[in-house]
Parts: sequence; C-alpha cells; structure tokens
Amino acid sequence: MARGRGSAMRGAVAVAFLAVVVSCIFLSGCGVADAATYYVGDSLGWSLGSGSWPSGKKFHAGDILVFRYLPWMHNVVAVDEDGYADCNPPPFSRYYTSGSDSVRLARGDNFFVCTRYGHCNLGMKMVVTAV
Repeated sequence: MARGRGSAMRGAVAVAFLAVVVSCIFLSGCGVADAATYYVGDSLGWSLGSGSWPSGKKFHAGDILVFRYLPWMHNVVAVDEDGYADCNPPPFSRYYTSGSDSVRLARGDNFFVCTRYGHCNLGMKMVVTAV
C-alpha cells in the first residue's frame, strides 16, 4: 500500500511540474508574440530627420526598435529626460555603436540621442512612448 501512495505522489508532482512549465512557456510566449519590431526612420534609418518618425505610431513595452545607421557617422544613446533635453548623456546612459542596434522598449518614455558631431543639438534625438 505504501508503494501505491508513493507512485500517486510522484505522479501528482510530475503533473504539477508540467503545469508550471507549460504556464511559463505560455506566459513568456505571449509577451514575445505580441512584441513588434520597428525600423527607426524606415528606409532612411536613424538620421537627422528621425525625430518625428514615432509620430502616429503606437508602441508597446517590449517592442523592439532597430536603429540602422553608419557607425562612423552616428551612434544611439539611450538617455533619461534630462539627457534628452540637454543633449548631454548622464554617466549611466547606454551607448550603441554597431550601426544596427536593437533596443527593447520599456513602458513609458524612452529617450534616444546621437552624440556624434553635435547631431543631437541639430535635432537628432527622439522620444518613443510605449504603453
């Protein structure tokens, strides 16, 4: 009789484990399936005219922005609101320099600037709001 209870207990544990694994896969899969990928600036890429590119688009937390640009001419720096306003990235800012960078959006305002050759001061900056 003890043998039967042990088998039942192992079976229950296996079923519970399987339920947890399936739930984790399902929940993480839902977030990924809903995420969209956007190419900043469309065919023009990340450039001096990119500031207005987000206008009219609806972004969600988890969406991916792909910044395409000439790495010797531009970069992408994820900054806070002050860094955006001042074109002066704070020390904790994330710099992207590959020329093809993917950035996952956080909920709220996401600020990006180019720090090369005074481009930010010329308007090469962008805010993307994700809901």
